[in-house]
Amino acid sequence: MNKVKLVIPGDDPPQITGSPHLDRLKPYGDIVLHTTKPPSSSAKMERVQEADIIINCYGGTPWSKHELQQLPNLKMISLSSVGTDMIDLEHAREMGIVVSNVRGETAPIIAEHMFGLMLGAAKRCTIHTSQIKSGEWEPRDNIYLHGKTLGIIGTGNSGSVMAKLGNAIGMNVIAWTFHPSKDKEHKLNLKYVEFNELLSTSDVISLHLKLTKESRNILASQQFALMKPGAILVNGARAGLIDTNALINALKTNHLSGVALDVYDREPIPPNHELLTFNQVVLTPHIADQTPEGREILNKCVVDNAIAFLNGTPENVVA
Repeated sequence: MNKVKLVIPGDDPPQITGSPHLDRLKPYGDIVLHTTKPPSSSAKMERVQEADIIINCYGGTPWSKHELQQLPNLKMISLSSVGTDMIDLEHAREMGIVVSNVRGETAPIIAEHMFGLMLGAAKRCTIHTSQIKSGEWEPRDNIYLHGKTLGIIGTGNSGSVMAKLGNAIGMNVIAWTFHPSKDKEHKLNLKYVEFNELLSTSDVISLHLKLTKESRNILASQQFALMKPGAILVNGARAGLIDTNALINALKTNHLSGVALDVYDREPIPPNHELLTFNQVVLTPHIADQTPEGREILNKCVVDNAIAFLNGTPENVVA
């Protein structure tokens, strides 16, 4: 077997650095590990210019059609993420570049994080913490979630786990997805409803969709207007599912009582971003799967996918 060049263009913050899984790739070729984010697109391209395989440790590193065209040696991209929206999959397919992702292995970790965000918003954790730190003691009502309706948009891997967590605390779980199934409805103890019904009847709405042409801005001004006054919105999937300007307007009018986010239209979120001005917003820095267990799963999967490709039996192929 010919030796190949495997490049990790930016493991920052560290994910695969020091992982024993990286050692499993050594028999297959040379591993080039960059431990800092590339400071520019040109620097990123310089790092991977001779790569046969790119290991994308963070899903935020994008690869456009124009960039892929400049990488003549590239045969495979192994994504350390479920989402694939950072890759021009159509062009990768045309060029014969195999793209593999992580499937549902991290779903329990992601769903637990989103469940925690929901609780944080319902219990007003950011508001109370800020007030107490500033010397204020102003008890206010929070939200008892037992008996409330949890509306899940997307019942793939993480959405399915979120449904189970909602049921565990006595929430009434309803859902909408592109491909509903009676079997899953029964298995998850939920009820599939029409999209607008979910928006208008849910006390909490949790997003669990992939970002595609069909799902981009699935929540915009019209959809926010349909939501119950005082609803909570949770998004740990992709920022592009929500029209950010519409979300900000819904917060300005207090139509939503809480918003919990792990993903943003710009990352890192700029310090002057208007979302940071609202006290009913709970924020985490795109870390839903970043636990020691989550990183171990991601590292194993990203290496498994690369090795499967090198052995001629590619797995988890999305392009």
